[in-house]
Amino acid sequence: MTTPQKHSPNDPILLTSSLHVDEARKAIAQLVDDLISESRLRNDLGDVQTVTLDQAINRILAEDLLSPIDVPAADNSAMDGFAFNSDCLGNEDKPVTLKIVGTAYAGKPYEGRVGKGECLKIMTGALMPQDCDTVIPQEFTEQADPANNLLVTFKQNQVKRGENRRLRGEDLQSGKAAIHAGRLLRPSDLGLAASLGVGILKVHRKLKVAILSSGDELRPLGQDLDAGSIYDSNRYSLIGLLNRLDLEIIDCGIVRDDPASLKSAFIAAAEKADVLISSGGVSVGEADFTKQIMQELGDVGFWKIAMRPGRPMAFGVLKPTHSSNHKTLFFGLPGNPVAVMVTFYQFVRSALLQLNGASQTEPCLTQAIAQAPIRKKPGRTEFQRAIMERGSDGKPTVKITGSQGAGILRSMSEANCFVILYHDQGNIATGDWVDVALFDGLL
Repeated sequence: MTTPQKHSPNDPILLTSSLHVDEARKAIAQLVDDLISESRLRNDLGDVQTVTLDQAINRILAEDLLSPIDVPAADNSAMDGFAFNSDCLGNEDKPVTLKIVGTAYAGKPYEGRVGKGECLKIMTGALMPQDCDTVIPQEFTEQADPANNLLVTFKQNQVKRGENRRLRGEDLQSGKAAIHAGRLLRPSDLGLAASLGVGILKVHRKLKVAILSSGDELRPLGQDLDAGSIYDSNRYSLIGLLNRLDLEIIDCGIVRDDPASLKSAFIAAAEKADVLISSGGVSVGEADFTKQIMQELGDVGFWKIAMRPGRPMAFGVLKPTHSSNHKTLFFGLPGNPVAVMVTFYQFVRSALLQLNGASQTEPCLTQAIAQAPIRKKPGRTEFQRAIMERGSDGKPTVKITGSQGAGILRSMSEANCFVILYHDQGNIATGDWVDVALFDGLL
């Protein structure tokens, strides 16, 4: 098996035999890392922007967010109960009876003192008085004297010294990183920043990603179909995928299958974008001119990847003009609609996140139980479209969405996940556990 090798843009175009999926992913990650290190992409790729929290979702944090305050800002109660000084604890067999001297609420602290034999009724989040170090939960207490509702009693073995008290700065200390650079910002991150009083964040600028579809058979929406023609669905799938990452999209439309048109479109797109993604024109068909153009414009490998769907793919770097140092990362994806989405998920998404400064680029996997047998040949990685749900016993189950052809886009629309079947795996039996990648947040 041949893997991609480093070479200069003047070398002959790189051709490889079939690659494992993992080999292709490593090769892509290495080239992206090299390009970032050598500053060989757009000069402003590392530009930092300042955005408000309502604009920050799905952006990549460019600098550590340092907390300006301690969290919590002061010692406080972790639950509703009664605060007291633990010096009264000692004999676990003997109950403790304390006099209630007041009440502390969140945002309304108790100003008085709590003496020996006394306690303070306290609510979750209320400041701990200086005389108290422990909170007994309310449900562990009883009224000591029906005639006196200011006396409360509890068993000593139901609480330990210092329990149910949150200390100042125990969650986060002032000056420490609350969120680290490289984070793909999620709703919880925005809430955390707001809880610290931070209203703006520094993020990497959005990548500029150009997309185009190539093929004489493709027609735009709204145009009647003639014999042998089809509507271009791939650009709309890619637009949706890229919008999930909140990137700047440059839609270059449909390009005819001839060298002059493709070359002109590739040069125009590469001049404006950090990344160019094309669909179609990367197989060995007579009308597939992408290889020829890549020999003139850049340093691109044409790969056969041991996967289903999505076997042919092109990847590399374009340099549209000799007068500019600007280089554009290029992905040539298959033309089949499902293969476009699978190869984007498996290769392109991670590369875009890496290029945009993200520290976590790989999607998280989970597992589910196969509801029925799944046919699989060893020797390739398969991404089968499936529906994951919870079984009657509460365990996660998964079932395939029928026919898995690379052109059956309905199999993607009906699915909510991929079942990932690895290179050396064979057939899956009913009841086997399989790896699953959920679409939510990814596709």
